[in-house]
Amino acid sequence: MSSKAASKQQNNITTAMMVILAVACGLVVANLYYSQTLVGPISKALGLAPGVAGLIVTLTQIGYVTGLLFIVPLSDRLENRRLIVSLLFVVVLALILAAVSPGAVIFLTAALLIGSGSVVAQILVPLAASMSSEQQRGRVVGNVMSGLLLGIMLARPISSLVAGLWGWRTIFVLSAILMALLALMLTRALPTRYPESKLSYFQLVGSLIGLLKIYPILRRRAFYQACLFGSFSLFWTTVPLRLVDEYEMSQRGIALFALVGVAGAIAAPIGGRWADKGFTKIITASAIITAIASFLLIAIVHDKSHLSLGLLFLVAITLDMAVSANLVTSQRIIYSLGNEARGRLNGLFMAIFFIGGAFGSFLGGLSYAHGGWVWSTCVGGAFPFLAFLFFLTEPKSRKKRAS
Repeated sequence: MSSKAASKQQNNITTAMMVILAVACGLVVANLYYSQTLVGPISKALGLAPGVAGLIVTLTQIGYVTGLLFIVPLSDRLENRRLIVSLLFVVVLALILAAVSPGAVIFLTAALLIGSGSVVAQILVPLAASMSSEQQRGRVVGNVMSGLLLGIMLARPISSLVAGLWGWRTIFVLSAILMALLALMLTRALPTRYPESKLSYFQLVGSLIGLLKIYPILRRRAFYQACLFGSFSLFWTTVPLRLVDEYEMSQRGIALFALVGVAGAIAAPIGGRWADKGFTKIITASAIITAIASFLLIAIVHDKSHLSLGLLFLVAITLDMAVSANLVTSQRIIYSLGNEARGRLNGLFMAIFFIGGAFGSFLGGLSYAHGGWVWSTCVGGAFPFLAFLFFLTEPKSRKKRAS
């Protein structure tokens, strides 16, 4: 398909294509989260000290941020399908390296590469946006992001379940096979898309700072999401450790716990539809307040009672809902800023909020090792509280659709 033909069909994305993109995003982004509930067994096998065990997750997220800043801009320069398939094969090699790694250095290097290659998901989401009309963009992005968020949420229970049955290395082998099959499928399913930008690679990367200066709404939305994702990452880095230490849960039990968080994905399509109606400010305020309240609950009730465990299950859902709803709302706004720079705008947004996630994972491991669960919840609650303070500076004159 020529670039002109691709352009003609951009307002007519099919349901089948939405499903393909949603499934692909979910499978790819899951690679960032398989290790999140396996921090304990992986760190033991690799000989990592408890205080630095969070690096297992943090380095994957740092790799993702690096990819967002230096690989995603290529989606505004190179033909998208070829770029996507090439990156998937890099992920395959990195997953195999993680599965066979004998020590911490090799595994952490593989984690960095897995994160870098998994930015495929953030090339696929703007591709979906470019294939949809302005009127349906929120719905399309919401549906595709539902697949991505389901991948994030299902990765944790699946990896725990697989690790409990066959050991933690198995999940990386299985994912490598899935990524190879996905690359072959997308080679056939995706249309050819040539970007509109004529800038060189160095001009594209150099333009990132300029785009950040030009669009204050990008900075604001990225900060909100960085704070929410920081609290989300901290929770999912520390809660498996608490479930093992205080409730003596097995990997299978942690898998069932993590499965509860999947319910939070329902917020993505709902958030997308509400964003199409202009309720972005309400969605953001609700998401931030929900995250603050979630951490307050588990900070106040932190004994080993059934009530405390029940609240952990509840917060697993509410935190996921807060992150999901605000993410889709923010992306709808960002995708409306311009078609030519859509890949770079999305890359900047994702990079900033994943820095928040990496920071949250690192502080989660550190605070839990040195201060226990209460310290971790206090640090976790500080992230959305910062977002709330910044939200109070929202210009009152801003129209709903741009807020």
